[in-house]
Amino acid sequence: MGEEKNTDDVSKIIAAINPDKYYDYDVKSRLDEFKKLLKEDFWQAADKAKVKCPEEHMLVYDSSSETLEPVYFWILDKMNEFFKNKVEKLVDNFSSSAGSGHFAEMGARATKMQEEAMKIMQTAGILVKSLVNIVYDLKEFELRLSQYGAANDKDKNKAEAGLLALKQIWMDNVDIKRGRGSINMLAQDLQFVTIRDAFMIAKSVRDVKDLDLNDRVKRILEPRIHEFFQWKELSEKELKKRYEIEKSYLKSQVNSLKMYTRWVRPYLKAAAQLEMKDMKNPALVTAFNTMILQLSILGTNEIDVNQEIVDKTMPQSFRNKKMKRKYYSCVLVDVYFRGIPQRAGQNYVFGGRAEAKFRAFALNDEEIKMLHQKLAESDMNEALKLAEGMTSESLEQLKDDLEYFLKKPEERKKEEDEKKSEDVNPFAALFGFGNKKEEKKEEKKIEKIKPDDFVEKTVREIAQKKANKNCYDVFDIYKKAHDMASHPSPFD
Repeated sequence: MGEEKNTDDVSKIIAAINPDKYYDYDVKSRLDEFKKLLKEDFWQAADKAKVKCPEEHMLVYDSSSETLEPVYFWILDKMNEFFKNKVEKLVDNFSSSAGSGHFAEMGARATKMQEEAMKIMQTAGILVKSLVNIVYDLKEFELRLSQYGAANDKDKNKAEAGLLALKQIWMDNVDIKRGRGSINMLAQDLQFVTIRDAFMIAKSVRDVKDLDLNDRVKRILEPRIHEFFQWKELSEKELKKRYEIEKSYLKSQVNSLKMYTRWVRPYLKAAAQLEMKDMKNPALVTAFNTMILQLSILGTNEIDVNQEIVDKTMPQSFRNKKMKRKYYSCVLVDVYFRGIPQRAGQNYVFGGRAEAKFRAFALNDEEIKMLHQKLAESDMNEALKLAEGMTSESLEQLKDDLEYFLKKPEERKKEEDEKKSEDVNPFAALFGFGNKKEEKKEEKKIEKIKPDDFVEKTVREIAQKKANKNCYDVFDIYKKAHDMASHPSPFD
C-alpha cells in the first residue's frame, strides 16, 4: 500500500478481504475488476478500495485548550463496556513536524533506546559465537568418546574397531611429536616396514612378544604399546572431565544469552514504537509546532446462535445446524488527531482537532484472522518483527544441538527407550496408541475465504445489525455525555 500507512488502511483491508459486502461499487463490472486486481496484488487493490459501510458516523472535536487523552479514553472505556473488554488496538502511529520540540524530544528518547539495545546486542552476539564454538567442541568430544566406548564394548568386532581408531588417533596426535622416531616415520624412512602393522595388531604388551618379529622391532614396539594403553586410560578420563566442564559452560552461556535477550527486547520494542512515521500530511509543516496521531481500535462480540434462537431473531430450524465458522459484530474506531504539543513538566500535552470515525462490520473468525495477517505483513509492524527476529530467533539454528547437550544422560536414554518401544510395537503405532507427543502444527496462512452458506448469511445479517446498533450507541452516548446535539436512535 505504499510507504505511508494511516488509520484508513484497516477499513480498506476489510473491504479487500470481503469485497462483496464492504467494497463500494456502482456496477458489477467494477467489482469484478477489483477482484481481479486483488488476485494480482492485494495491497495495490486495498489501496484503491472504496469502503462501503452500513453504519458510519463521524465525530469532530476541535479545541486547542482540551487534550486528546479524554476523548480517546472515553471512547475506549465505552467500547470495553459494549464489547466486554474484547477491544484491541490495531494502529498506533504518530509524527511531529521536524521543527517542533516534540520531534527533538522523541528523537532523543528513540536514540537512547537504540544505543542501549545495541550495547546489549553486541554482548549477545559474542555469546552466540561462543555457543557455536562450544557446540562444535562438544560434538568433537562426543565423537572421540564414542570411540572409547566402542573400544570397551563387549562385542568383539566393535571393540576391535574402536581400538584401531584410537591407535590411529594416538599415532597422528601423540606419537607424531617424536618426529623421525615416530612409528609412521620409522616405517617410511628407516625401513621398519612391519612396525606399523604390528602396532595395529597388538592388543597388549604380551601380544608383542608373541608376534613373529625380530628383536629390534619388538624393543621399539613394546614401550609404544605400553604408552598407548596408558594414554588410552588417562585420556578417556580427561576427555570425560572436559566434556562435562564444557556442558556446564554451555548451560551458563545459554542462560546468559537468554538473560540478555530478555533485557534487550523492551529496548528494541520501545525504539520501534518511538519511531515517527513518514507521513506526507500537509498539516505537518517543518517550521510549525504540530504533530499528527493516528489510532485504530476494534471491538468484537461473538454471535451466540443458540441465544439468538431463544430471542427469536433466528428460526428454530437453525438449532441443529453446525456452524463451521464463528461470526462477530465489530465496531472499528479510527481516531485522527492534529495538535500542538505543549510541554507540561516532563511530558507533553496535546490540544487540537480530534476526528473519530465509527464504522460497523460483521466478520467471521477467518476474516478477522486474515485482517491480523495482512496488518502483520504491512510495514506497520516491520520494526517489531525485526526486534523479535534479533532476540527470540537467535538460538533457532542451534536449538536441536542445545537441547541435546543440555539434557541429562538419563533423560536422553529414556527418550531413546521410548523411541525403541514405539518401533517395536507396530500395532500401537498403527492404531495411534503410542506415547508420541503431538507435534505443534504451524498456523496455516489464510489465502482465500469461502463464501457464506445460507445459515452463515443469516448469522452475518444479525451480526451486522448488532454492530450497527453498537456503533451508533457509542457515537450517540459520547455526544449526549458531552452536551452535544443528538437525535432519536433509529434502532429503538
